[in-house]
Amino acid sequence: MCTLEKRGRVFVLTLTGDHEHRFSPTVIDDLQAALSRVRAEQTPGSALVTTAEGKFFSNGFDLTWAKAAGSGFRDRLRFMVTKFERVMADMISLPIPTVAAVTGHAAAAGFLLALSHDYVLMRKDRGVIYMSELDIGLPFPKYFMAIMRAKITAKGARRDVVLRAAKIKAEEAVEKGIIDSAHDSPEETFAAAMRLGEELAVRKWDGDVYAEIRKATFEEASQVLGLLDKDEKTQPNSRL
Repeated sequence: MCTLEKRGRVFVLTLTGDHEHRFSPTVIDDLQAALSRVRAEQTPGSALVTTAEGKFFSNGFDLTWAKAAGSGFRDRLRFMVTKFERVMADMISLPIPTVAAVTGHAAAAGFLLALSHDYVLMRKDRGVIYMSELDIGLPFPKYFMAIMRAKITAKGARRDVVLRAAKIKAEEAVEKGIIDSAHDSPEETFAAAMRLGEELAVRKWDGDVYAEIRKATFEEASQVLGLLDKDEKTQPNSRL
């Protein structure tokens, strides 16, 4: 589950509880509802920080729920994958700056949620980022790969994530260009994310322009997520 609150200029979205914050259909619905509320309530001068309670940021999809269906495992997994795609589309099109405060392990869809933010900060005393699909025998959905190509730009780093299923700690992730900064504790990570959120929010950028430029920056991912037609080229001056 998750909560949403406003602290000054910054919306704070928190994955709650001390467990793995796995994305069941219910949790995905909660995330989408929270992002819809952010979209509705934001004004120029807002930002979003996403964080989590406990030792996990998120361990990805709720595979226990999917496996409970027996032979219907793949159908349930596809159901979650499809629902989560809309969360990713909401993140890429959100009209405010976004910061992920990764205060614990972030795996699979949890890692992807972090990557969908404009900035990713991570604790370095414990926790890893990890795409587990290769280890558990599942292919990546198309939009997973599109977002990873957009956000993990060094080919060697992307290879390690997708073809080695590497478990990467914060300082190594900074070196590989996957995240922006590493911090000594979850408290320091969140505090740094809030400072960055406030710094970005105070610029009071036009939200529609911000979202348009983000979609243009990550054009392939935006097309895969249905935010742009395949032949459409988003231009920052299209509103002029």
